[in-house]
Amino acid sequence: MVAWSAGLLLYRLTPEPEVLIAHMGGPFWAKKDAGAWSIPKGEYEPETEGALDAARREFREELGVEPPEVDWAELGTFAYSSGKKVVVFAGDGAGFSASGFTFGEFEMEWPPRSGKRASFPEVDRAEWAGLDAAREALVKGQRPALDALASALEALRG
Repeated sequence: MVAWSAGLLLYRLTPEPEVLIAHMGGPFWAKKDAGAWSIPKGEYEPETEGALDAARREFREELGVEPPEVDWAELGTFAYSSGKKVVVFAGDGAGFSASGFTFGEFEMEWPPRSGKRASFPEVDRAEWAGLDAAREALVKGQRPALDALASALEALRG
């Protein structure tokens, strides 16, 4: 069975495009940077929830703030090598501040095989990054969303 995720990719033109990305939380990602960032996103069941509703919910859960009220455009569905599929929506976040977040948490056994449970933030920071920096920072399966965004922005510029 295919796992589905949906996410929101905020962008701003300053004058070069920047996107809002989030560094994944938890002990596995703590000392990693390249390939350790993500578009705010999360899993959903397509049979019971729409992709945009799920993306908005996950943004709120991960960052602890409401996503901005903007026009969201579906960039596409991107497949990971694992088979997971991610539906990404882009929106102009020119007025959105990358601060004041209250990151959602998850619980896991830590240290491994210890029998102890610990809580960690889903993401531990979020920031604006230029497209080249974001391409290096994002997990591999999300990089094609940046290419789709760049193409869409080029089409708008004419």
